[in-house]
Amino acid sequence: MRFATVYIDEKETAAIAIDEGLILINTLNEISGKNWSPNLLELIETGQIYELVQWFHQLPHEEIIRCNVLDETSVPFAPLYRRPRKIWGIGMNYLPHEPDPNETYSDPVSFMKPDTSIIGMNDTILIPHGSINTTAEAELGIVIGNKCSNISKEDAVDYILGYTTTLDMTEADIHSENQRYLTRAKSFDTFFSFGPYLVIDEVENVKELVVTTVLNGEKAHQNVVSHMRYDIHEIIAFHSKVMTLLPGDIIITGTPGSVVIRNGDIVECHISGFAPLVNEVKG
Repeated sequence: MRFATVYIDEKETAAIAIDEGLILINTLNEISGKNWSPNLLELIETGQIYELVQWFHQLPHEEIIRCNVLDETSVPFAPLYRRPRKIWGIGMNYLPHEPDPNETYSDPVSFMKPDTSIIGMNDTILIPHGSINTTAEAELGIVIGNKCSNISKEDAVDYILGYTTTLDMTEADIHSENQRYLTRAKSFDTFFSFGPYLVIDEVENVKELVVTTVLNGEKAHQNVVSHMRYDIHEIIAFHSKVMTLLPGDIIITGTPGSVVIRNGDIVECHISGFAPLVNEVKG
């Protein structure tokens, strides 16, 4: 099941994506008599999204397609939501091969990004004034569905709501000047893109997903999630031991590789089975 946020009359509203197009949450409220929030983050934070998913799965397909279904190409996408409590990132997480179970790795390299860095599908990445080394990285994003703290790797799967495509930008010269400047280098406005869809209960084996950084239509870097040094569940458990994770929190899980972006470029995140995330570059 896929959720999106789109602009309708210049307002951001949540929708469910089906093969035929998009159905607004407000439309589902009309046919169900429910009062689900049209704000995706509110759906997640209140737990309404689980009720909505269960109800929608039980709705006959003939009733679904009788709804007002919008053509995906006729409405612009917004970011999935604007105000997650936390955006965590992981660095240097991909290996050229599956990790050796006998090898011990140090703790993950982590950083945080502010919600002011958020953009969405087809929005513009703005290169900071004077920067000549801004990079973009395609990454698999995890969306947390339930509050958790100090959980085990084995329990982490119970706290994942779904996955999304993301692009993480960095002003690489700032970071190379001093490794302690990582958060500063990654926190400029427009430096975090995610969407266009939040994918729920459709990923059968997350380790088989292939993540690709694409620049101007050409594949630049590609790797498979099974090659992560720290797997999805390890990442969630590790961060839950640092601070409480809340519904709607986002964890981006590392990249197969970054590309330097210039004015006029088009950069994309491709993940197998997902719609691509596409952003243009200016500056």
